[in-house]
Amino acid sequence: MSVDSEVQLRLHSAPDRSEPGRTTVGPATSRGRRRGDQLAIKGVLSVIAFVGLFPFLFMLMTSLKTNQQYYESWWLPSLPFHFDNYARAWEQIQPYLVTSVVVAIASSVGALALCMVAAFVFARYEFFGRNVLFGLVAVLLMVPGISSLIPMFVLMRDMGLLNTRIVLVVPHLVGGAVLGTLLMKTFVEQLPQELFDAARVDGAGGLRMFVSIMVPLSLPVVGTVALVTVIGVWNDFFWPLLTVTENDLRTVSAGLQFFQTQHATEYGPLFAGYAIASIPLLLLFVFLSKHFLAGMQGGLAGGGTGK
Repeated sequence: MSVDSEVQLRLHSAPDRSEPGRTTVGPATSRGRRRGDQLAIKGVLSVIAFVGLFPFLFMLMTSLKTNQQYYESWWLPSLPFHFDNYARAWEQIQPYLVTSVVVAIASSVGALALCMVAAFVFARYEFFGRNVLFGLVAVLLMVPGISSLIPMFVLMRDMGLLNTRIVLVVPHLVGGAVLGTLLMKTFVEQLPQELFDAARVDGAGGLRMFVSIMVPLSLPVVGTVALVTVIGVWNDFFWPLLTVTENDLRTVSAGLQFFQTQHATEYGPLFAGYAIASIPLLLLFVFLSKHFLAGMQGGLAGGGTGK
């Protein structure tokens, strides 16, 4: 008999020295436990997803109902579906969507123009009072928006800007510029100083470094600031309701509140209008969520690229 055969025979004939009463867990039992844990995790996540998506599902179900179907069954779909509610909703909210798009683009472009220049100056230039000025900008984030509502309204009224698109742009332009300056400054400070030193050696001035170095490298944060500003414009309700009385100048969030007939609210077309108004934000999140997270990580202290 060979040595290997003798060793295998001794191993098979050796007595079981495991502790009495101790149960040995086999591979099948371990796989069963892991499968059970995975099913439990999937179940919990499914419940969370359903709770989060339920308002959206309720909106879609209600948008296909008449008022009678809405009152008879709030929580369940009702046949037949009324897709004509979307045609009626589109006719009603079309001017509101145009206003919202114009205000969102103007606010985003203005906020980016201000915050990018301010962040570049704060991050790459030394001057007296720089830290104090940046601290004042940071303090603005801690000021509640409701506290500046009355002063802002009085200022807009005295300047004769009520019932104009400008009055809708100003608050979001200022708010986006403040947040954008904080994120952009942190991001620019993390860029390698060697890039700017090499540009200075080649004779580039401040404007050239801003256009050729900072702007291309800051695109993730640019997308983040633009997306946050657009979301703020799209969800703003009270300010447009307070400063605009002309129907054609209302934004989507405020204009949908006037989606009524003389006698009663038509819930089907109203919720169809909500569904149509949510499509732009839904598309933005689907296609820009990756860039949004990358910009937030790069604009926070400790994130992004290091020097």
